[in-house]
Amino acid sequence: MEAVKFLAKLLLIVGIITVLNNQEVLAQQCKGDVEGLIRECAQYVQRPGPKTRPSQGCCNIIKKVDVLCACKRITKEVEQIISMEKVFYVLKSCGGNMRRGTKCGSYRVPIA
Repeated sequence: MEAVKFLAKLLLIVGIITVLNNQEVLAQQCKGDVEGLIRECAQYVQRPGPKTRPSQGCCNIIKKVDVLCACKRITKEVEQIISMEKVFYVLKSCGGNMRRGTKCGSYRVPIA
């Protein structure tokens, strides 16, 4: 069990490094605090584990991010680390919304 937890943390760190490497481009092109988004919300969107209601700090950051802009910059490498289903769960939990059928990375917001 400890090995699984270690692997999950390692994958999260690799994902964050990948995102941080692209953060400067994302921050220049998209409105919002990308570094804050990673710091406050990463734990809620990582692949392993259940969906968890995000903190108020995470929600405060999400409300200031241009989600559609950020979606256009989601790479396959990032999608290996984060769960796009969890991303939209967090967005919805924070009062955000995206039109059904909207594409984010390779993920499409369910129609139904």
